[in-house]
Amino acid sequence: MPVRQNMGFLDAKIYVVHYKPGKILKNDQLYQPLMSGNFFCQTEQDMIGDDTGDHISEKNRYYSELSGIYWIWKNRHHQVTGLCHYRRYYTVHPEPFLYKCKRFLYGFVGLANKRYGLICTKNISLFKPKILQQDELDSLLQSYDVVLPQARKLKYTVKEHYRRYHDINDLKVLEAILEEKYPDYLEAFHSVLTGKKLYANNMFILKDEHYQGFMAWWFEMLFEFERRVDIRQYQGYQKRIMGFIAERLLTVWFKKQQLRCKELQLIYFKNLKYE
Repeated sequence: MPVRQNMGFLDAKIYVVHYKPGKILKNDQLYQPLMSGNFFCQTEQDMIGDDTGDHISEKNRYYSELSGIYWIWKNRHHQVTGLCHYRRYYTVHPEPFLYKCKRFLYGFVGLANKRYGLICTKNISLFKPKILQQDELDSLLQSYDVVLPQARKLKYTVKEHYRRYHDINDLKVLEAILEEKYPDYLEAFHSVLTGKKLYANNMFILKDEHYQGFMAWWFEMLFEFERRVDIRQYQGYQKRIMGFIAERLLTVWFKKQQLRCKELQLIYFKNLKYE
């Protein structure tokens, strides 16, 4: 295949979602740290918050990183918009040999599926240079419409996985909304539920022509779900309900749209986890 000339996206931005003050690993022309839920955690660090302009920062306890994503959509505009997490970053670099050997052992301790697509490390100095760079992103977007993390491989179907860890009635609410508003998405919805792959963490990098349509559909579905349930009933881990719902909806949208998609491994910096 002939090499195409690099088209150079001059206005690409990947927002790095933070939840609490902590180590800022990337803050440069491509990467912008963002405090999600800044309504509750006013940051004095070198990052922006999601509680100005048009925002839902006060809903962060239920929406998780979605409050930050909504703020980006309503208050920033780029040719290419992406999202990653303060300890999860895309990479185009192959996994080092020793890490591949370690991955082989995951199967013996039941971690193969859980860590699929993740290069788990504490070695910041080795892997920080391997985080996706501007020229690498430009090259990818010459051939693809979207960059996503490698889909998580589940032990059970998406539906059964949700039943085991959440309230299965949530999926029934989503199905009812789709039947009323977007019946053409039902086939993709059922295909995702019966499959065993899920795009986790609500991460993506999208060209604006697709990003705007996705955001409008995504948040219409999320807000309608919120109107139909009492989200105050969700407590503890389940309080992040809208983030869980968003992951399933994201997977459905990309299943339906059939865009040119490039899945990348994520570098997972274990030692950046908040206490």
